[in-house]
Amino acid sequence: MSYQLGIDTGGTYTDAVIVDNQRNVVAKNKSLTTSYDLAIGIGNSISNLPQELMGAVNLVALSTTLSTNSVVEGRGSPVAILLPGYNDTQVSKSGLLDILDRELITILDGGHSAMGQENMPLNVEYAKEKILEQKDKVSAFAISGMFGTRNSSHEKMLRDLVIELTGKPVACGHELASSLGAPRRALTAALNARMILYIQSLINSVKQILDEKAIRAPLMIVKGDGSLVNAETALHQPVATVLSGPAASVVGACALSGEQDAIVVDIGGTTTDIAIVTDGQPELCEGGARIGDWQPMVEAIRVFSIGLGGDSEVRFKAKMDISQRRVVPVSLLAYQYPYVVKALERQLASSASPRNNRFALLLQKNEVLIRNLNETELRAWEALHNGPIELESLVDTDRGMLRALARMERLGLVIYSGFTPSDATHVLGMSDHWDTNAAELSAKIWARQMRHLYGCGNWKQDDALAPCQDVFDLVTRQISQKLIEAGLNQHGKLMDSRSLNLTQLLADIVLKTGEANKVKPLFDLQFANNYPIVAVGGPAGDYFPQVAKQLNVELHLPPNAETANAIGAVMGAVVQIAHVTVNQPEFGIFYVFHKDNPMKFENLEVALEKAVSIAKEQAYAMAVAAGASSIEIKLKEDSNHVKHDIDGELFVSTTVTAVATGRPSQGVAEAA
Repeated sequence: MSYQLGIDTGGTYTDAVIVDNQRNVVAKNKSLTTSYDLAIGIGNSISNLPQELMGAVNLVALSTTLSTNSVVEGRGSPVAILLPGYNDTQVSKSGLLDILDRELITILDGGHSAMGQENMPLNVEYAKEKILEQKDKVSAFAISGMFGTRNSSHEKMLRDLVIELTGKPVACGHELASSLGAPRRALTAALNARMILYIQSLINSVKQILDEKAIRAPLMIVKGDGSLVNAETALHQPVATVLSGPAASVVGACALSGEQDAIVVDIGGTTTDIAIVTDGQPELCEGGARIGDWQPMVEAIRVFSIGLGGDSEVRFKAKMDISQRRVVPVSLLAYQYPYVVKALERQLASSASPRNNRFALLLQKNEVLIRNLNETELRAWEALHNGPIELESLVDTDRGMLRALARMERLGLVIYSGFTPSDATHVLGMSDHWDTNAAELSAKIWARQMRHLYGCGNWKQDDALAPCQDVFDLVTRQISQKLIEAGLNQHGKLMDSRSLNLTQLLADIVLKTGEANKVKPLFDLQFANNYPIVAVGGPAGDYFPQVAKQLNVELHLPPNAETANAIGAVMGAVVQIAHVTVNQPEFGIFYVFHKDNPMKFENLEVALEKAVSIAKEQAYAMAVAAGASSIEIKLKEDSNHVKHDIDGELFVSTTVTAVATGRPSQGVAEAA
């Protein structure tokens, strides 16, 4: 008997499961994720599995929500981007200014035409100057050239320069997306670069633990489309692991529930991820899945990923609201550091403050960010190694450190604690795995903040239950609304603004709330009549019975739902996709775009045959490099024709797509 080891590293928990050859779960464990040193949490999770089975493990598969969380929360390592051939308008449209300082965005002379011809020579000397200027400010570089998918020579030249001058990781747009659309491709490259250190840290941590446990099996990573690639490929293209965790949860949820048509919802500490499965297959979003406020060019399962989870901060924003920002639940903080309970008691006994419930903790170690800290920030950084720091205690004693911690939190080095839905479920008796007493103290402190500082709520003094019930109701209502929005925008045909307005209207009718509850409706609406909800993730059992009741939908909470991601990780196949485009820029002339040398043909049939040959060869090579065996290739063509009054139907272009699929190569396990 041989086994597969599945690991899922999320923002709050790291799960590990052992699955046998029949895909039965043999053992499972859930341990807290240790963000500052991922190896500790991963090691704890694996160490609590039956060690006598480890020698028989022939495949290790890893999924993670860390990259998804970093996009949703707007966190990531500092990066610089080089843009040959771009202009200011394209930079503004790209969204780069929302995630990067303007000084880290460099527009260069260069770039190519739609036919892959050089528009202007690359300004190499200016590029060198900017690379050297930025190398000590960033952890990685991103590069995206105008029409870099048609000719990547400028991107490659810049990549070589960055490696030569800095030795830092580089993400190139042409390696990440084959579609046209320069602004989104630039954003995709930048997001990829921001994630490189996250994924490097995760993979290196897993490899360290596997070496310590003498597990010699290949290590595979789940991509956003649910398929697997080996660790080396994932390190080169970490943006492909965006939605890795949600994709694995969809695969795991379908396997655990046996449902062919379902709305799969995975709720974790940071996000809630929604996917619709029809006839056993989740829909792929080839144009790029929406993750929070972003839509990078990543072929992935169509997942509606929102910043709402058990560890989301409950805050005031015109009214009581659930933030996209993840904080450490106070109940978890006290579970890990019991001495903070005394500080909570002291806060409750004194006047309300916006800093109540706030402690600062270490989140990640990024050498570039640390190197650029000032003296006070370095002092705060060192102090944090002794444990969490209470912000309220610094108001009268060390305001400089208070400001330092605030900046470090914005940089992503530090995370705050706060009152969360997880604290509320502890108070309501739904959860008991952390410190319930601390959750009650936190709830009372938070309720007093809402009343005294913001005029929100009319709860009785020192009542923890009523405000927690209101928080619970808010979470279930928001999840219900997002499920309606996901269904409304199932095929991505509605603009965001229209989707939002229609969602609110439909949610009021379906949930019988808001304005719709003030009149006798002319019609009734039923949500997802033939699609049950399959809910997975740690908090699923807390929230989804109420969500399903509100929506009048059948609910499945399958066994082992809390580790669905780790289970789904070991059930994927290796899938690699190659695209080759054939274009007719002028009548009777056909171009095949591949690498940096567009090939010219005068016969469409010959051009298509060449495109098919290149696509099949490229997909096969990619699958082998990604760790596949027993590879099969399927082809499809997406043609674009226009009708002309005189010439009739004219060929414009065709994209030939080769899909190579295989099982992950497995190691030779010892006898169990």
